[in-house]
Amino acid sequence: MVDCGLSLKAAEERLGLLGRTPLDVTALLVTHEHSDHMQGVARFARRYSTPVWMTPGTASAAAAGTLPRIHTLNCHRPFEFGEIAVQPFPVPHDAREPCHFAFAGAGRRLGVLTDTGHITSHIEERLIGCDALAIEANHDLETLRRGPYPAAVKDRVASSIGHLNNAQSAEFLETVGHPELQWVVALHISEQNNSRGDVRDALGAKLTRDDQSLYLAEQNTPSEWLEIV
Repeated sequence: MVDCGLSLKAAEERLGLLGRTPLDVTALLVTHEHSDHMQGVARFARRYSTPVWMTPGTASAAAAGTLPRIHTLNCHRPFEFGEIAVQPFPVPHDAREPCHFAFAGAGRRLGVLTDTGHITSHIEERLIGCDALAIEANHDLETLRRGPYPAAVKDRVASSIGHLNNAQSAEFLETVGHPELQWVVALHISEQNNSRGDVRDALGAKLTRDDQSLYLAEQNTPSEWLEIV
């Protein structure tokens, strides 16, 4: 599992809706210390004795202090969980040492990228050629500018260490996409500063084959179980 910003009850319920249980989670990888990614990690890990992995910077955050045990990872060094190889990589975000992950197994690769202010060449290098991608499409830049957030928050979201907008995500998808890309999930979609139609238009235009699928994650309900074939 990557991150757990939900309550323990909500995490249990959503896993159940997908036909899974918390005991199916063999490791919990934390991308960074912000509460919407980490607030449920400690309770989940304590209840189910789940090993938790994060960078030393994330581990130094106060939010990590309630964890019974932390495994630290080097965001430039790959590691493995059984038959799954994990390649962490650093991302530009306003956290202590944030990272995201590419996963490989059975000849297939899944890339996960969110909470990133801009795309670096290193991110492109790590995620090019993936068979599936879960990527942030947080806001539409013009909607953010017109929206209700205070100016300081707008500046933070749109900054180079904030979040990806639709155009940035679409450009990234055009750069790393390839004919064997099976599906893309758009993540971290702002309810105030974006619309699902805008996300679909921006990212869908980069998926040119009929058998390539685009899914839009929702905040309050789990997405369907997706497989890479």
